Amino acid sequence: MTSPAVDATDEHTAPVDDFEAFYRAEVDKVYRALAVTLGDRDLAREAADEAMARAFARWAKVRAHDNPGGWVFRVGLNWATSWWRKVRRERPLLWDRVSTSGAYPPTDPVGVAALAALQAQPRAFRAVVVCRVLLGLSTVETAAVLGVAEGTVKSRLARALAGMREALAAEETTEEREP
Repeated sequence: MTSPAVDATDEHTAPVDDFEAFYRAEVDKVYRALAVTLGDRDLAREAADEAMARAFARWAKVRAHDNPGGWVFRVGLNWATSWWRKVRRERPLLWDRVSTSGAYPPTDPVGVAALAALQAQPRAFRAVVVCRVLLGLSTVETAAVLGVAEGTVKSRLARALAGMREALAAEETTEEREP
């Protein structure tokens, strides 16, 4: 007895193909957003991979989401937060020695300065800037991804940008004074 031929366009392969296209389109963007938000490229890569694995496991629900990329970013951010909490509980001394300067590095001087100014902001502010600027999410989408009110997104964005402008202006003034 022979088995029936399997059609390559079988309904069971369509979701996998759909996820593969989503993965190719979003993984680098999610990684960069997490790297800037978390300030650690290695942790960002792990968080992005874990979030994509979770998205694949729940793809039927995730793909129906209004913003699957935002969902993956939020899951990655949550995973990284949980990881840091675990590290802090298990090895409190390690927390003090870990460098957070391994952000996805821009190469141009303006990008380097902007990244430094962003990294100087509180994490909640960085997350809003990343969602709005790097991921291109709307205020409503950012609020949904981060689980905060729209007003909070607007406030954090304004405060983060003001802090970044201040830091960049201070750096510019310092550079002008140097011979």
